[in-house]
Amino acid sequence: MLQMTSEHEELRRTILKFIADEINPHVDEWEKAEIFPAHEVFRKMGDLGLLGITKPVAYGGMGLDYSYGAVLNETTSHINCGGVPMAIGVQTDMATPALARFGSPELCNEFLAPSITGEFVACIGVSEPGAGSDVASIRTRAVRDGDDYVINGSKMWITNGTQADWMCMLANTGDGPVHRNKSLICVPLKEGGKRAKGVSVTRKLKKMGMHSSDTAELHFDNVRVPVRNLIGEEGKGFTYQMMQFQEERLYAALGGIVSCELTIAETIDYTRQRKAFGKSILDNQVVHFRMAELSTEVEALRALTWKAVEIHVDGGDCTKLASMAKLKACRLSREVNDACLQYWGGMGFMDETPVSRRYRDGRLGSIGGGADEVMLGIISKYMGTLPGKG
Repeated sequence: MLQMTSEHEELRRTILKFIADEINPHVDEWEKAEIFPAHEVFRKMGDLGLLGITKPVAYGGMGLDYSYGAVLNETTSHINCGGVPMAIGVQTDMATPALARFGSPELCNEFLAPSITGEFVACIGVSEPGAGSDVASIRTRAVRDGDDYVINGSKMWITNGTQADWMCMLANTGDGPVHRNKSLICVPLKEGGKRAKGVSVTRKLKKMGMHSSDTAELHFDNVRVPVRNLIGEEGKGFTYQMMQFQEERLYAALGGIVSCELTIAETIDYTRQRKAFGKSILDNQVVHFRMAELSTEVEALRALTWKAVEIHVDGGDCTKLASMAKLKACRLSREVNDACLQYWGGMGFMDETPVSRRYRDGRLGSIGGGADEVMLGIISKYMGTLPGKG
């Protein structure tokens, strides 16, 4: 079984101190502005090595196994909002894993190395206005023209979209079967500090939650990108992206553990102090029993998630357990935030309380990175219970 070492705990302390000093004091301001200074924050994280924990030493990373990356993903949930941890997760676990695994040395030097230092902000371009969880149905095309790809299409719900320097884009590079006609391409979004030719931010999206994360729709009009920006082999993009999704889903599960724990702990503190009908809210059996039930569920989630991490670290196929962990974490987050908000009464409906923000931010989990229904489909496939699967 995977064991935490003193090195894991030292990393956790470093992250917690950085959050306390450099992030949480500014979160309320960033939430109101509906954006945070990604380049500034990421450069500071890069100076501490936090953006390249699992990335190759050759490009400035620490070269550690994923258990250390899991500590980062778990600990960033101590940030007092969901938007900033999500932006960090995009940089470390969504836009760069395939590049680190399959990118050429030249491509890694151009895009991965500055993403590890925080000089570049990255984004992942998979979803489109007509294709969310159904990745195979994307329509953006990258057509070969000499030594370039010419890209046309749109990408939707892009985290870091207004600030990103480059995108790890999934695009159709052929007309064959939908699972074998796609490629991952590093697409520069800026040139000399300005928007790259043919790239436009169609709109910055206003969302129900995750307010401090700048999320955008981007359009690509005859954008020329060198063929050398291809990650790995042409036509393997769908496969690479499915691999990349596993770390994205583990990120979601790991973050859900701490987020739920914080909400439960804060609710216990509040209901212990809050009086109604002559006694504290917590003294009601229905309340303290509910906290006990939810805490038990969180511990079960922790065991499931870290088992998936262990399999991933050992080089095994964690797809089934990672899908289970994401499904459980995102549904449990909804349950915990909703149940706990109720015990805060009117204060739970106020923006000033953390449970209110987690209630709004946490709802995205069951949609992004593969909706709950997609996770159920994957789990069913591995169980052999899909129709016609025996």
